[in-house]
Amino acid sequence: MKSEPDDCSIDDLAAAPGQCVPWVGVRNYQARNFMRDAMRIGDGVLFYHSSCAQPGIAGLAEVASAPHPDPTQFDPASRWHDPKATPAAPRWMLVDVRLRARTRLLPLTEMRQRPELASLQILQRGNRLSITPVTPAQWQAVCALLGQPAR
Repeated sequence: MKSEPDDCSIDDLAAAPGQCVPWVGVRNYQARNFMRDAMRIGDGVLFYHSSCAQPGIAGLAEVASAPHPDPTQFDPASRWHDPKATPAAPRWMLVDVRLRARTRLLPLTEMRQRPELASLQILQRGNRLSITPVTPAQWQAVCALLGQPAR
C-alpha cells in the first residue's frame, strides 16, 4: 500500500491511536476492489512511501478491519469528496491499517536490483496503483531483506 509521507507516513501510523489508521482517499476502482474484495483482517501490508525524495518500503503493517465506506467521499470539504457517492450507495471503501514494525527503508532502487522481486507489481513499468497484491514468496523475500519475520 503506497502513501505519500506528507499524507500519512510510517511515523504518522506509529503515532496514531492504537497505531492504526483508516486508508482514506483511494480513488481508483482497481485499488478499491483490492481492499473491498481481497483484503482480510490480519493480511500483511508493505507500507510504501511514494512521491518523495526516496520512495520505498518504510515498514510492515496489517489489515485491521473489514472494508467499510471511506467517510471522506461524503465530506464536501475533503479533497477526496465524491459528489456522486451517498451513504446509501457509497462508491469508495477502505480498510484500517495497523503497524506491525517500522523498518529500515527498503528503497525502490534496491528492490529493482533483487531478482526475487522482479515480478513485484509495484516495480512494473506504468504501474500507478496505490494498492497492489503481493505473493507469499514476494512477502517472504521483502521480510528477509528487512530482517523481519514473515508472519
